[in-house]
Amino acid sequence: MGILDFLTGEFIDVIHWLDDSRDTMVWRFEREGHAIKYGAKLTVREGQAAVFVHEGQLADVFGPGLYLLETNNMPVLTTLQHWDHGFRSPFKSEIYFINTTRFNDLKWGTRNPIICRDPEFGPVRLRAFGSYAMRIADPAVFLREIVGTDGEFTADEISFQIRNVIVQELGRVLAGSGIPVLDMAANTADLGKLVTTAIAPKIAEYGLALPEFYIENISLPEEVEKALDKRTSAGLAGDLSKYTQFAAAEALGNAQDAGGAMGAAVGAGMGMAMGVQMTAQGPWGAAPPPPPPLVETVWHIAEAGATKGPYGRGHLGRMVAEGTFARTTLVWSPGYAGWVAADSVPELAQLFTILPPPPPPGI
Repeated sequence: MGILDFLTGEFIDVIHWLDDSRDTMVWRFEREGHAIKYGAKLTVREGQAAVFVHEGQLADVFGPGLYLLETNNMPVLTTLQHWDHGFRSPFKSEIYFINTTRFNDLKWGTRNPIICRDPEFGPVRLRAFGSYAMRIADPAVFLREIVGTDGEFTADEISFQIRNVIVQELGRVLAGSGIPVLDMAANTADLGKLVTTAIAPKIAEYGLALPEFYIENISLPEEVEKALDKRTSAGLAGDLSKYTQFAAAEALGNAQDAGGAMGAAVGAGMGMAMGVQMTAQGPWGAAPPPPPPLVETVWHIAEAGATKGPYGRGHLGRMVAEGTFARTTLVWSPGYAGWVAADSVPELAQLFTILPPPPPPGI
């Protein structure tokens, strides 16, 4: 083996990238003059891709593995260079290492509220926030559309744009979902899937994918939440008398736990107050309901083929005295299937016992 072959083997290029920054998406392999030796070894680790850019044109893309940079391993670059089979001189190309692992726990949120129409509350303003995971799905597209010639590209440089895409589609999904505000918390997983599906085509144009997307919270304005809290408190109170007894019993237990003469005195006082209250309210501890209001029955009268009324019982009593309402008069009231004689209704038959019946004819 000649000395030239020995030196060539000793000084062969080894191209690789080790990253510990946790947020670097793209890193350009720096070499003075961008000179890469023919036959250099390229190491692409799991979670990486290597992209060759030759004279401004995107050439070959390498996935994980160990490569010997020769004409048979670089078909596109070989075509661009018009290499012969015996070519062994260094060539000038830029090498970009792409991090294809997931970038987790990236945050998104609505800067301005989203106006939606709720079936129960009407127009409401909603805010939402959450997190997502992002990864580079197509290194060539990402390098061409987003990175350009940036030598070191981090996740922060693209996360703002991704957030804008998410918020835009989130507003459309929330407004068109038809889900009531109070039920959205139970449907955040389904809403997240709708948002992910909606933004997937736009994200793909950047060479990216969102393998995970979470809606952590959907909230109402503070004043609306306070109104809901009051409404909830009123519903929890329910029967105020029972709520009062519960509060008194709780206070009695706290006083007894405190111990001492003062605790015993307070507990005895609370117990007496409960006893008075329960005595006043009845044996079951609840005040009896008031009697239902009396609803007077009204009646219609059929006379000479026409309907008159409605009349109350008092009015019909005066008509009996005047002789304009008789036992055989046909009457009807809501709840009756048809017209009936007045004296067949117990309530009206009592009106005719006040006066004696008319004498029979001829006497």
